[in-house]
Amino acid sequence: MYKDKKYRVRSLEEIKTDIRMAKLYYGDLEKVFLADGDALAMDTPDLLEVIYELKGAFPHLRHIGIYASPDSILQKEISELTALKAAGLTIAYLGVETGDPELLKDIRKGVSYEEMVEAGKKVRQAGILLSVTVLLGLAGRTPRAVDHAVKTAQICNEMNPDYIGALVLMLVPRTELYRRMEKGEFELPGPFEILDEMRIMISHLDVQGTEFRSNHASNYLPIKGRFPDDKEKVLKLINEMIAKNDRKYLRPDYLRAL
Repeated sequence: MYKDKKYRVRSLEEIKTDIRMAKLYYGDLEKVFLADGDALAMDTPDLLEVIYELKGAFPHLRHIGIYASPDSILQKEISELTALKAAGLTIAYLGVETGDPELLKDIRKGVSYEEMVEAGKKVRQAGILLSVTVLLGLAGRTPRAVDHAVKTAQICNEMNPDYIGALVLMLVPRTELYRRMEKGEFELPGPFEILDEMRIMISHLDVQGTEFRSNHASNYLPIKGRFPDDKEKVLKLINEMIAKNDRKYLRPDYLRAL
């Protein structure tokens, strides 16, 4: 996603100029998202100043979201995260991808299973809503897919996030995994294998008050439910789709590519 961009922390003046332009263009706003890939890496005093600037520009602002890598979360003191929460930060999006320790190494996530759990718990401890994303298909068409599904459920259980978003792996040209696929070293699972992987993961989820979603553009079967209340209903739907084994009931490829 960021192959053509070089990471940098933008200056406060540059960000404030953007905020002023947004105010002129949109008027008042209720929701703002701090982008791009790891905005939480910015120094906390500067992030607080950005939030205060947003609050001043948009009097009805009630929701501020941010992308956060596990590294940037772990580098913050809990007092810094609670200060961000108090200032107005409401939700952090954490890319967990998998709970399989070996897969975490393979994809160079940069943290261990235990560190990922610590990062997720730290966000929740600060009172910030936690939304995690996981990647179906990451283990490829191999027996490891079952471990990936089970251990991903396990890591989510330990964090008990407010939201879980299950996405489907889509290989991007010029990435290492894409090149491995071209060489026949990695094979993407088919749609019903992906559904089975999601079924296994959900069956092992033991979270409380968590909203589960698989309604991203990459997903074959859009799902939204609150667990544990909707867990059996969701599993019943997935099992019905797997039993039908008919591609026409799944989201068309052209919609997944949008």
